[in-house]
Amino acid sequence: MGITLAQLRSFMKSQLEADKQTKSILATGATLEDALREASIQLDVPVKKLVYEIVKRGVDGSFAKGSSQWQIIAYPEREKQKDVFEDDLGLGDVFAQGLPQADKNKDGVVFVRRQSGGVFMKVTLPKGMGKKANLAQAREIIAQKKISGVDESLVDKIVKRADGKYVRIAGYEYNPANDSVMSVSVTDMEMRAYVTIQPPGQGGADTDGETIRAFLQNNRIVFGIKDDVLETLEAKPIYNDEVLVAEGTKPQNGNDARIVYNFKIDHSTVDFKEKNGKVDFKELNLIENVVAGQQLAKKIPAELGQAGHTVTGKTLPAKPGKDTSIPIGKNVAIAEDKCSVISNINGQVVVLNQKINVEPVYTVTSDVNLHTGNILFLGAVIIKGNVEDGFSVKAAGNIEVIGNVGKSMIDAEGDVIVHQGILGKNEGKVRSGKSVYAKFIEHAVVEAEENVCVTDGILHSKVDSNKRIICQGRRASIVGGQLRAAEEINAKNLGSVAGAETVLEVGYDPKSKARLVMLQERHDNFTKELEELDRNINTIENLK
Repeated sequence: MGITLAQLRSFMKSQLEADKQTKSILATGATLEDALREASIQLDVPVKKLVYEIVKRGVDGSFAKGSSQWQIIAYPEREKQKDVFEDDLGLGDVFAQGLPQADKNKDGVVFVRRQSGGVFMKVTLPKGMGKKANLAQAREIIAQKKISGVDESLVDKIVKRADGKYVRIAGYEYNPANDSVMSVSVTDMEMRAYVTIQPPGQGGADTDGETIRAFLQNNRIVFGIKDDVLETLEAKPIYNDEVLVAEGTKPQNGNDARIVYNFKIDHSTVDFKEKNGKVDFKELNLIENVVAGQQLAKKIPAELGQAGHTVTGKTLPAKPGKDTSIPIGKNVAIAEDKCSVISNINGQVVVLNQKINVEPVYTVTSDVNLHTGNILFLGAVIIKGNVEDGFSVKAAGNIEVIGNVGKSMIDAEGDVIVHQGILGKNEGKVRSGKSVYAKFIEHAVVEAEENVCVTDGILHSKVDSNKRIICQGRRASIVGGQLRAAEEINAKNLGSVAGAETVLEVGYDPKSKARLVMLQERHDNFTKELEELDRNINTIENLK
């Protein structure tokens, strides 16, 4: 069917008349939702039936006032009438086709309603694996409603078509005085609204969703109306029983401000790390090393919360969360964002007296053993006991041991100070980025970028120094081993009458000498390989 010019003119004229009759109002509110709610009350129209244009955008929030409020022009949505254009183009249900299905499997349903214009019936298609509605079901419902004068052939067509559209199947003597009667009750401090529907009397019409909505609006129920419940009550009315049709929302108080730590603050449990299928129980990772400028913690600000609303549209303010102070201790600072805590120095981050501190010195009050694990620290380390066999201590600063150092690994960028002695048992090693101080050194490997100073003696050890090796004391002596120093080796006694070989080398950097020896060995190996290649080439040449 085509569209004539006369039909187009008629349609445009009707649209113009509808625009002239449309009532619009200017509404304001702290939020867009508040402005729409105000317009809904003034126009006595549900929010979902409003069309609006934003005049001025505001700043959402319960504290928005004056120029920060939203302003809208709102007017009721015109009832959409199916016209010749939709019929011709087949767009009548284009939007309904895109709606999500609530149920995957649902049987087809027969609906019969009494309206002021007669008795109407519609049949819906099944969904998924649901069953189709049949003629017997339609006849049963018509009989239950005591409807007479029904066009049976039309009923059969409606059942077969099952297009979900109401079609008039019979007339009846309509008596508006006997229409369904509704009552509403508001409970729980205006947070819930219930409607009770009385069945229609003789000749009365059934109620519908829009009638229920208008009834609620007239009773100042404007928020939280359950559209799905209204649709259900229209299709399958529930009589003489309260039905929840609107529900308010409770205010959601804001969360309190909190501090999120970027380091482990609870060391009551230890997470052992597995390496090559084995667990090293010496790696306890009890020290939280940090560097200068590193973020240690961050404050999450308190939230304002979200206001609630009653079914009558009243706003229920939310309580904002409580603020908290940032726990600043020693050697830390607050970053430019006013929320982050950063370290001023390298060291260990700890929480003392509920404050974040960075300690430049890590103190072990006992021996270094299975209770402490291996130690790795970006500052100085003080050990008030011994370093037991098999453990390692590494520090970016000095390492000071009040007791002895056993068959262990000691590595410091600063000085290594051992108040007792170093008992390496042929496997212990001590390296210092500066100097090493000890009472004695026995069966150990010691390397120092500066000096090695010993008071009692050095026995059967390998000691390298980029400056001096000094062994001075009442019983100071160097017996056995290999000692190399760039500047000086100074001791009371050298060697032993027992014949233990003692090798002393002075006047060069031990590391440079070791590298020179390594390079010389590589040179000799390459020379041998080159000679072998030359012999092979000569052999091949002679075979030609």
